[in-house]
Amino acid sequence: MPWFDFFWSDEPDDNVDHVAEHDLTPEDVEHVVQNPSEKLTSDSSGRPAVKGFTPDGRQIFVVYEMIDDVTVYVVTAYEI
Repeated sequence: MPWFDFFWSDEPDDNVDHVAEHDLTPEDVEHVVQNPSEKLTSDSSGRPAVKGFTPDGRQIFVVYEMIDDVTVYVVTAYEI
């Protein structure tokens, strides 16, 4: 399992709020990024993306940016 630092911002309308709008928590998203079932690229943005299952069994899609070699900024995440 890869290890990453995650940059979460709780500023209004930033990534914490955005994933919460999709009924996800940062912990759900971090779990999938670190345990993906598939590594992809977002068709719409060209950013790296992963698909996987949250601890409670929901399949989600996560789009992110790598800030550096170990730091991830989650752009969006939603259930598929």
